Amino acid sequence: MLEIDNRTARSLWLTTNGLSKAPTGPLDLAKIIHQLGFVQLDTIQVVSRAHHHILWSRNQNYREPMLDKALGKDRAIFEHFTHDASVLPMEFLPMWKRQFQRKKERIDRSNWYSSMLGPEGREEIKSRIRDQGPLSTHDFDTKIEGEKTMWKRPPHKLALDYMWYSGELATCHRVNFTKFYNLAERVFPSQLWDQNVDDQEQVNWLCEAAIDRLSFGNASDVHKFWEATDLDEVKSWVSEHEHLVPLRIQSHDKSWVEAFGPANIEDRLASLEKPTSRLRILNPFDPAIRDRNRLERLFGFNYRIEMFVPAAKRQWGYYVYPILEGDRFVGRIEVKADRKKGVLNVIQFWPEGKTKWTPARIQKLHGELERLARFVKVSDINWLCEI
Repeated sequence: MLEIDNRTARSLWLTTNGLSKAPTGPLDLAKIIHQLGFVQLDTIQVVSRAHHHILWSRNQNYREPMLDKALGKDRAIFEHFTHDASVLPMEFLPMWKRQFQRKKERIDRSNWYSSMLGPEGREEIKSRIRDQGPLSTHDFDTKIEGEKTMWKRPPHKLALDYMWYSGELATCHRVNFTKFYNLAERVFPSQLWDQNVDDQEQVNWLCEAAIDRLSFGNASDVHKFWEATDLDEVKSWVSEHEHLVPLRIQSHDKSWVEAFGPANIEDRLASLEKPTSRLRILNPFDPAIRDRNRLERLFGFNYRIEMFVPAAKRQWGYYVYPILEGDRFVGRIEVKADRKKGVLNVIQFWPEGKTKWTPARIQKLHGELERLARFVKVSDINWLCEI
């Protein structure tokens, strides 16, 4: 069984996630999204929304309007649900059709959408879109009935979501992150949307594509990557594919876990280069750190998002960014952009463990903050804490 020591495993994981090289050079947005598989969308804009920050971390020539253009004009990507709302390469569409059906069936079995508009109401929405063109939730006026809670949605919003999940509607474009819905056949290229791929072929593709983007993992990891397959389906796929390479991966604490890798794992290991010493401020939703257990196992970095934790109970802060240097996490930082005032506020900073913040490392952090400020078009950096 091939053994991969912890330092090599960390390097392999960062390479797989496009974080081993300096984020410079010509920008190929489609290639980055294809390499990652998907990019999670998130509405919260503390500095820059998660999807923009994730892409900028791979190439700092990226700018926020580029993703909207890829979605709304170029039709190079589409929106749907992996573990959360995400954008995916449009070419993946034929292999994603089972996910539309899976999401529809899950909603049909739940009570969450019990207050949405019925079939006639949903058909009326589609008729309006057919006649008027793309519409957003703001173009409808049904109201929440009963007590208003954080997650409760008006009937028309639930209906729009239901038809978006099931593939009847698709995101046409966004304006200031507001989603506009259109009929799926008007958004998805017919040569892709009309393809009917066997369900098992879709499962095979999803599993292969997941392990390709993980480089190593187990059946649970493959299942969690897209969340477009059931765990039993993945286990069956693993048992039937002898090309998968058995591995032992060393954890940060020196223990070993069993996993498997793609057929070309030895070639990947042979071509590995030492990760850049560039210091990066990563987004909390970055795919390299999304699986918190994997993150802690590989890097010894315990990280959780505390946005929904009451302020008095937070260990760190509302929106705290991990700081990656080379193949180590060396700190955490809480920053917030005030775009109207043109300022990036550094609210709090925490060194990680026994990491020494030498003048050279501090200078690297200042350099990354300056780059982040330019990215969101603010000119000043205001330190509200000490380093």
